[in-house]
Amino acid sequence: MNHRTRLDWMFLWNCLLRYSYLRLEKICLKSSLKAVPGFGWAMQVAAFIFIRRKWEEDKAHFEAMLDYFCDIKEPLQLLIFPEGTDLTENTKARSHVFAEKNALEKYDYVLHPRTTGFTFIVHRLREGNNLDAIHDITVAYPHNIPQTEKHILKGNFPKEIHFHVRRYPVSSLPTSKEDLQLWCQERWKEKEERLRTFYEGDRYFDVTRRSRIPPCKSELRVHVIKFASLLYWTSFTLVSFYLIYLYSMVRWYALAMILIFVLQEKYFGGLELIELECHRHHSARQAAAGKQK
Repeated sequence: MNHRTRLDWMFLWNCLLRYSYLRLEKICLKSSLKAVPGFGWAMQVAAFIFIRRKWEEDKAHFEAMLDYFCDIKEPLQLLIFPEGTDLTENTKARSHVFAEKNALEKYDYVLHPRTTGFTFIVHRLREGNNLDAIHDITVAYPHNIPQTEKHILKGNFPKEIHFHVRRYPVSSLPTSKEDLQLWCQERWKEKEERLRTFYEGDRYFDVTRRSRIPPCKSELRVHVIKFASLLYWTSFTLVSFYLIYLYSMVRWYALAMILIFVLQEKYFGGLELIELECHRHHSARQAAAGKQK
């Protein structure tokens, strides 16, 4: 997916809620986010893939996490942003410098993708027989573009969000690393042209406005899920603060949980890394037991 704003991943959830299974989604995102109280801890529990955006450090972690998903046969949708960051004037300028150095076309609506991590993920999941297809997603905002969290906090929600989605079955993908890199770069060239047509035209991906839209889960189901989620989290938050205010035992419990999350990240690196080690230990014990038999 192209990374137009810092919040694209969150807006995609609305699309997945209607057309897919939101619970299957894992996101590849920068490691600093795992330290965010509450949200970061939840993403650790969900086994999101946190990266430092330095391939020498990230390669081993990618390998461990992807092998883990393949081993446990966990169905997943892994969201990645090959551009590495969202589109701003500064990041566009850096992308132009990269394009000049490598004799590439300068883009205005996307950044040149980083293909090393992309090709590694495709290769690893394919080896683990855990890759069904790649969905090439282009996101665009026809009206207001909330670039950061500050815009959302000020009530500047996007009036509309448009997604262009194309599915590429694994059988249609190139097999070599070099060809996969070219394949990814070609998709980004298409995104640039698609977004140029979008923003300089009527702000629709399909100028005939007759795009094929797959059958949506019933709107009633979507509204029920939204209402239940809003009710649950509002009630949970209010009840939690009320109990913390009312009972000293609950205050001590809340403090203990905060300390546990902070300390486990400081000394072990995160809950997803602890889960990885537990899985390795369990797999090693099973292998040893198999040899003894």
